[in-house]
Amino acid sequence: MAVMTDIQQFKRRLLALEARAVARTDRAMEAAGIGRDTVHDSGDASHATAAASEQFAEAELSAGTLAEIRAALGRIDAGTFGACAVDGAPIEEARLAAVPWAAHCLAHAEQAEAAAADTMPTL
Repeated sequence: MAVMTDIQQFKRRLLALEARAVARTDRAMEAAGIGRDTVHDSGDASHATAAASEQFAEAELSAGTLAEIRAALGRIDAGTFGACAVDGAPIEEARLAAVPWAAHCLAHAEQAEAAAADTMPTL
């Protein structure tokens, strides 16, 4: 595991981020369901559908981040927080300060992003 100056500092920050992500996900899901009973015509229905789609996208993003935050909290409990999931090398503290749920060092994160970009379909 990487030597952390204060792992409890990261835990407190992750717990605060978790609470905000839960609240944001709940709000987005609630907002996506609002207004369905008040649709009166096709224009209203179109607007309601577009708004719900945006809210679901926001909720999905929040839920994904929430899962990553909870995984990081699990790594703290397991004693592996701050170690790259690929090779166990320390994750840079600046990276953890910016993305406290990071599971990979910068080099491996960049490799994963490049690989994902290569597999993305284009139009």
